[in-house]
This record gives sequence, C-alpha cells and structure tokens, in this order.
Amino acid sequence: MSRVDDILNRIDALEKELREELRTIEPRLRYTIQDRKVRFSAEVKKRHKLLVKRWFDYVYDSGFMIVLTIPLVWSALIPMLILDAAIGLYQLICFPVYGIPFVKRREYIVFDRHSLSYLNFIEKVNCTYCAYFNGVMGYVREVAARTEQYWCPIRHARPVKPTHSRYRQFFPYGDAEAYRSGLAEVRKRFEDLKPPEEDTGA
Repeated sequence: MSRVDDILNRIDALEKELREELRTIEPRLRYTIQDRKVRFSAEVKKRHKLLVKRWFDYVYDSGFMIVLTIPLVWSALIPMLILDAAIGLYQLICFPVYGIPFVKRREYIVFDRHSLSYLNFIEKVNCTYCAYFNGVMGYVREVAARTEQYWCPIRHARPVKPTHSRYRQFFPYGDAEAYRSGLAEVRKRFEDLKPPEEDTGA
C-alpha cells in the first residue's frame, strides 16, 4: 500500500468517526430520530418557539440587496431538477450494465430542518432548498465517482481538492502496467459498498 492509499484510508476512517461523533450530539440536544423523523421533547419545542423570528423582521434585516438576489438563487432550481432526473435515469439504465451498485439518493438528500420550531416559514423554505440543492450535488458526485471508477480509474498528476469517495481505488498517474493489468478488477471493486453481514452467532 502506498502512502497515498494510506492517507486516503485514514481520511475515510476519520469521516466514519465524525459521523459517529455527530450521532452522540442527539441526546445532548434532546432530540431523537425515529423512522427517519426528528422528534424533540415538548420542553425543547416550547423553548424553540420562543426564539422564532417573524418573517417580516427576517426579510427586513436581510437587506435590500440580499432580497434582490433571491430570483437568481431560485432560478437554479429548474436545471437542478432536470439534473436530478437525468442522473436517476442514467444510473437506472447504465449501472446494471456496468455492474456498479446503485447510489441511494435518500442518503444524500435529507429534509429534516423543517422540524426546527425556531425557524420561520421563509427560513424553512430556504433550508429545504439548500438541503435539496446540496443533496443532489452530493448524489450526482457519487454517481459520477462510481462511473469514473469504471471508465477511467486513474488519479490525476496534480492534487485534486477534494477527492471523491472512489478515488482511493484508482491507479497512480503514469502507472501503465498496473492500469492495463488491473483495470478489469478495479471495475468490479465495490465490495466496500456492501452492508456488513450480520453475525448470526453460528
């Protein structure tokens, strides 16, 4: 294993550790996640409602120039919807042919901020838009990453910021022998995406 591979593996391990650490925040903030829905205690909900900002004050405090940018921000929604649909259709048709596991869209596009009682209606709409936009971008990137692993699994000569989730599977730049001899195997190397098998105790 090269030093680059070692660093990429450590990054992956740290990302997993970060996700686990974020889960420990839930009890401290007195919310739970049940059936993918966020639930706060009645006490917390009551306190949150005291902190909500009236929508008129929110708009006024934003400033005139900020308000002027809103149509431009929302104009990106239409191409994003088209991209979302196109990528879904692409992986539905092509991934079974390539033998690539499907990207689970719901793992990238998460709507839960509307459950926050301290957000007014406009803030909830804004948060929903941002969750969708950034979620689609993450979803598309993962689809593209798995596609790249199949068609061109070669690292770049120059540093890439940041690397995607499949980059560690790629061949070093300029290693022609490894590419030619190992391409077929790398195209099938998606074992890490499979859920761990449950211990049956046998």
